[in-house]
Amino acid sequence: MSEKLKKYVPGPGDPALPPQLSEFANKTTDEVLEELNKMPFFMTEMGNEENDTLEALKAMAYEGEPHEIAANFKNQGNEMFKLKKFKDARELYTKALEIKPDPKEHSELLSILLSNRAACELELRNYRKCINDCKKSLNHNSKSVKAYYRMAKAFCLLDKLDEAKSALEFGMLIDNSNKSLYELQKKIENKEMEILAKDTEKLKMQEEKHRKTELLKASMDLRAITNVNSKAPADILKEAKIYLEEENVVDSQMIYPALILYPTTDEFDFVAEVGELSTPIDILNMIMQRPQEYFDQLGHENFSAKNMQPYMETLTGGLVKVGKKITFHNILKTEKPVIPLFDNSLRIYFVPKQESESWLAKWDKTAAMERRA
Repeated sequence: MSEKLKKYVPGPGDPALPPQLSEFANKTTDEVLEELNKMPFFMTEMGNEENDTLEALKAMAYEGEPHEIAANFKNQGNEMFKLKKFKDARELYTKALEIKPDPKEHSELLSILLSNRAACELELRNYRKCINDCKKSLNHNSKSVKAYYRMAKAFCLLDKLDEAKSALEFGMLIDNSNKSLYELQKKIENKEMEILAKDTEKLKMQEEKHRKTELLKASMDLRAITNVNSKAPADILKEAKIYLEEENVVDSQMIYPALILYPTTDEFDFVAEVGELSTPIDILNMIMQRPQEYFDQLGHENFSAKNMQPYMETLTGGLVKVGKKITFHNILKTEKPVIPLFDNSLRIYFVPKQESESWLAKWDKTAAMERRA
């Protein structure tokens, strides 16, 4: 037989165990839970014929003065907290508070119960409830350092650092040598430094973004470029951006996203980066590098870099044929007609020479203008 475990003997400052727990203070968690199942408030298994006995045992737990009953629940709650059974501990502290000991005579007990329940809420990440219980605890005992500490920690975890510091200051007025308070103060100071560093970096990024935006605007103004927004821009353009090849040089080459449309087959391509010194033939030579199967498809018979003709939409809703070898820089700076960007991107229509006349005849200038924002 194994050696009989010694009974729990409270040390200085340790809580006295209630009679139900004194026999297994040194047992394992499983052993403790097994024993708890024999107690009225933790039984999970009992036949119907024994219900009367169970109710009688439960009633025994409420014998005595209210403050004695509440203290018994508190002690059981403390044991559950040590076992990290925070929900069970919270329930026991709540039962103790429901007994309602006289607040005039037992304000210290009520303060401890509320502070202990706040500790459970803190562990369960119910930070608002923790703060509320700490405030109630302080109403019964304004010198509860633990209540101030737990309130400060909950505020800290909610990133309410000013409130956390204020709670700590009150705690330190009561006990200016409390190690836990100073450790939490250090954590709050570190968190403030981290937040300050993040805010500084965020501000720096915002300023840099603003600088680049202004530089890009100046570059477009320098080129007299007009942009038109569509009522329903293509999703693929939402993440596309215009930028300068040398980001800090206002007259550096502008790089545009480009939407390539094939209206005779109702298809399109997207090119994320097209330099303003590029030409329509440069794009055609690139996008027409496809397998033969593509050109064998219906409607693609006349698709080739040599045969396709480029058109671009004008500010007034019409179309203009642009030279294959003219740079987009020169195309966009044309004064008559004005050829704008659409949704901050190039919009180019490529049409086979054999089908261009019939396509142009179908172009609806009014409908084109209605598509714009």
